[in-house]
Amino acid sequence: MSPADIENLFTRRDGTYAFARWGRPIVPIVFGVEEATLQTVKGAIEAVVALAGHKMAETDPELGANLMFFFFRGWDELLEVPDLDRLIPDLAELVARLKQADANQYRAFRFDDTGAIQAAFVFLRMDSELSAMPAETLALAQVVQVVLMWSDQAFADSSPLAVAGGRTILRPEIAGVIRAGYDRLMPAVAQDVSHALRLFARLQAG
Repeated sequence: MSPADIENLFTRRDGTYAFARWGRPIVPIVFGVEEATLQTVKGAIEAVVALAGHKMAETDPELGANLMFFFFRGWDELLEVPDLDRLIPDLAELVARLKQADANQYRAFRFDDTGAIQAAFVFLRMDSELSAMPAETLALAQVVQVVLMWSDQAFADSSPLAVAGGRTILRPEIAGVIRAGYDRLMPAVAQDVSHALRLFARLQAG
């Protein structure tokens, strides 16, 4: 990947550069799936966290769990989840917008005082498109998209995943960016494009 390629991964539609990684151990919880799918999602989380060199924990001191996955059939189901409106501001308005757009997925982040990721919420409306995807592929794609705060258009034209030997894998260049982003010498938060050059340098060194 070139420095420009990396820069594009964290440059938002408004032209601003914004990078953030998790500032605390990840504590996942998954709602709305059977045990087999639950293990698949947790396996994907463990694999990506290990790739990043980050940590997981049994509980988060503030939220209990800080990475929440919701699988459901209709957006209105979110309005029935107790206290979710306290975690997701303007939940009713958000649900209305997602229904209007016929969206099948949405991700939201919360950040700590330094700007590092404090919590993430993944909402998946299991329409025919998502239901047709293998659970492993769907889980890995979603976990990759919350391990860092990517640009809102980072994967609009190309998936972070690839198929090799009949198996779905994380594209090596994206895996490299994740590893570089979690390098202990790199900042947890960055708003300057020079950060992309530092990521590039670590990819070259690796």
